[in-house]
Parts: sequence; structure tokens; C-alpha cells
Amino acid sequence: MAATTTAPSSSPSSSPFASRRCRLSSSFSAAFRVRSPRCVLGSEQVRVAVEAEEGKARAAEPRRPAAVWTPRAPAQEARLAALRTDGRDSRMKIFSGTANRPLAQEIASYLGVDLGKVLIKRFADGEIYVQLQESVRGCDVFLVQPTCSPVNENLMELFIMIDACRRASARSITVVIPYFGYARADRKAQGREAITAKLSANLLTEAGSDRVIVCDIHSTQALGYFDIPVDHIHGQPVILDYLASKTISKDLVVVSPDVGGVVRARAFAKKLSDAPLAIVDKRRQGHNMSEVMHLIGDVKGKVAIMVDDMIDTAGTITSAAALLKQEGAEAVYACSTHAVFSPPAIERLSGGIFEEVIVTNSILLPEHKCFPQLTVLSMANLVAETIWHVHRDGSSGRTMSLTRGTWPLCCPATEMPPEGIFEEVIVTNFIMPPKH
Repeated sequence: MAATTTAPSSSPSSSPFASRRCRLSSSFSAAFRVRSPRCVLGSEQVRVAVEAEEGKARAAEPRRPAAVWTPRAPAQEARLAALRTDGRDSRMKIFSGTANRPLAQEIASYLGVDLGKVLIKRFADGEIYVQLQESVRGCDVFLVQPTCSPVNENLMELFIMIDACRRASARSITVVIPYFGYARADRKAQGREAITAKLSANLLTEAGSDRVIVCDIHSTQALGYFDIPVDHIHGQPVILDYLASKTISKDLVVVSPDVGGVVRARAFAKKLSDAPLAIVDKRRQGHNMSEVMHLIGDVKGKVAIMVDDMIDTAGTITSAAALLKQEGAEAVYACSTHAVFSPPAIERLSGGIFEEVIVTNSILLPEHKCFPQLTVLSMANLVAETIWHVHRDGSSGRTMSLTRGTWPLCCPATEMPPEGIFEEVIVTNFIMPPKH
């Protein structure tokens, strides 16, 4: 499967691992842009691909090299990649489960360490066996395991890995969950329902984890279910950096596919040159079933950027895209952090209604789930930066925070509306207003 690489991050002045980052030339990317899904490559694969391209260029007649787009990188500080091999911190260990080993390998390569050796196998009756192949005594252990499909298998595998590290006398155990399964069951929408987001948080704590790193959890209130520290990473900077590299001449409008994602879409629009916002109102009839009702906002003649945290069966986002097309949108882009892609998502997304479907590699996509409109961006740098800050007891706010607006309780006099503009102002006595 032909592929190109895109792994954006924050600002160029803050590039910690610039020596580690290689990018394929734009001419190499253009050769595969039409027929194949664009997917990320590991740093080693990128290096080999670049060297192969350079070898072909030297063999041919001399030509001027094509310009290469360099994405913005995270904060500029000392990093392990700048150290000699014998000077690197051996107390940091990164292990991976079977759910997304390529992402864990990218994270380890970014940090300049080797991925830890672990034996994971299944017995004939389906039981999982885990054995660490190296010592972790007194080490800070980071376990990379998204709880994607098969959810229960990957979650149980993670519990057993945590227990193995705890019994091996690890100093601390940090669970890195790029995609947190069961996060959608975060409240009791109806009577006699289970809140499995809270149950999963309790099980992770009881298994022995000391800290959790999650990426774009479905609802942020679920972070309060954990009784241990949680670092929440946002995948939006990766997607925003990629969109900034594209030459979209039309006016942009950011669209939330449902009312629940308005806050996410608003933050996305603010970072995308303060683009206008539109909302698709829908009425859900059942689990994994939705019906689009109407559009709030103007998309006529504009390029619509739809933003969501995950794409599961793609019913919501494709119905919303069809509505946007009916309302006169020139093109529709779908952006999501987690590509769950449950059937029949592939048929819906590849039907031609989307100009491009942009996701991250928080979930490992098999080849049969790839299609020409798909672009997969690497979030390894964001996760690796967070791991580094946690290991060094530093602040990871710049790596994971979104821009958040604040609303003052009282407006200054210069910002007061003209006198008489309101017929009546109705408030409660929850806050005692001053006499003036």
C-alpha cells in the first residue's frame, strides 16, 4: 500500500527532536496522492524511503530538489535524542500491548529509547499470558495500549500487563491509552444502565496503575472518574497543522456534526484562523443510529471542515455531510482523532461524499479499512512529549492544552451594550450584584 507521511506538531522554534524527523519530499507524496490512502510511516521507514528517493535522484540527471513542508514542532527543551546512548535515562521503560505496536515503536523512537521486550500470548482457551523480558525494578514504566476492538481483549491484556509490572517492582506505572474504550457510557441516560466509563477507571486503578494518559476522551467529565492523576492529550494540533499545510483557497467553515461537539468545534475553529462555526442538529433514535434534522449556520459556497472525536459507524458524519452538500457546501472534509471504523463505516466514508477523511493513528487500521480518501496522521510526537514531561516531573500543559476562552462575571463599563437595547434583564440572586 503506497503511503506518505505526515506527523505535525507545535512550533518550529520549539523542535525538540529535529534531528529525528524526516519528511518525504512533496514530489514523492504527489505520486501517490490520488489512488492510495495516505498513512504515516515509522521514523525508520521514512528514513529508508527518503534514502531510496535520494538514490534515484542521484542516479538520474541532476535536478533541483522539491520543497519539503516542515510542520511545527513541540516545545524546545533538552531531550533524550540529544544525549549520547550511554547518557540516556535507563529508568524510563516503554512497553506495548498487541493493540497498536507501531505507534508504541514510533513513540520509543521519538524518545530515543528501545521499546521494552514483553512476551504476550494466548492459551488455547483464550486466556492471556504476559511476561516482561527485562527488569523494570525501580523504573518508570509506560504501557501503550489503546482499548479498541476487540475492546475486552485489549482491556484485559492491559490489566495483566499492569499487574506484571507491579509484581516486578516498577517504581511507577503509567498507562498510555490513545483511545479509551467504554468512554461513551459516561452517565445514566436511562434507568438501570451501567456507567462503564467509571467501572473501567476503577479497574485500571485497582490493577495497580499510578497515572493515566488518554487522548481525546469522548467526554471530559469522565476524567473525574479516575482516582489517580490523568493527563489528557488533544489530537487537534496534529490535524490543525496538517490543514494549515494544505492550500484551500475557498472560505472555511467548521461544522460540528451534533450539538454535543460544539465546544470541540468552537476550539477548533478558533485555532483555524477564527473560522465561522456551523452546527448540525440531529435526533438520535437508537445506539449507532441517528437522523439529521437541520443545519444551524451558513455553508453555501464554503469548504466545510467537520470535527468529531471519533468515527464509529460513520452514520452521523455522513448524514451531516449529505446535509451540508444539500445546503451548498463546495467540499466536505471529515476530521477525527479516533478511527474506530465499525461496519459499515468504510462503505459510507468511501462513497465520494468526502473530499478527504483525516484521522490519527491512535487506533491501528488494517489494510482492509483503508481507502483512497483516507489520510492518517501520526500523534506519536504528542504522546512522546507528554511521556517525557511525566517522566521528568515537568509541566505538560503546553503539549496537551487547548485554547480556552474565559467569560468575565461582570463586563467592564466600556463593553456595556447601549442603553435601552434590552427590554428586560432577568437574573437570579445566585450572585449578589453590586449597587453600581
